[in-house]
Amino acid sequence: MSDEQQRNERHKVRMERKKSHIDARIAEADIDTGLLLVLTGNGKGKSSSAFGMVARALGHGMKVGVVQFIKSRTDTGEEGFFSRQPGVEWHVMGDGFTWDTQDREKDIATAGKAWDIASRMLRDDSFDLVVLDEMTYVMKYGYVDSQRIMTDLLSRPEMQHVVVTGRGAPDVLLEAADTITDMQVPKHAFNAGIRAQKGVEW
Repeated sequence: MSDEQQRNERHKVRMERKKSHIDARIAEADIDTGLLLVLTGNGKGKSSSAFGMVARALGHGMKVGVVQFIKSRTDTGEEGFFSRQPGVEWHVMGDGFTWDTQDREKDIATAGKAWDIASRMLRDDSFDLVVLDEMTYVMKYGYVDSQRIMTDLLSRPEMQHVVVTGRGAPDVLLEAADTITDMQVPKHAFNAGIRAQKGVEW
């Protein structure tokens, strides 16, 4: 048997073992329930990942609700595309990032209005997926009472999935989450002086 044939045979054996292990793990997972996913960290891609799940849910004919906290732009590619799709309720509810607004009282009032919409979605079992974009800041800065937020999240319909995005996710949210992704940023074009690019960052 040649060296290449031996490598191929070893690969086949390894993949057979791996498949057996993965198949067993899949067979053990037999619970169906709504998930709370938290996408946090300083890296790029938190909102992008959430909107990828929006596309996936729509592909399955599911109803989706999106509330964007903090952000005020209505010219983003995702908002322009998804807000026109049947089965999506999309709200851009921010006044801009905190360093732009510089008005805590106004930020609190705006966040409260946004949470009223989010809370309604979290009580409505017709929504299969709810995305709370940049919501971690609302908790971090105390714009909406964290206990109210957690009560609404944890008392939502059993099969409703929720995705929360934003940096600095608080411990109480992380403890309640079913899945946490911590985005890291070993390199970013902005640090090289490259401005945000249409279709990539917005």
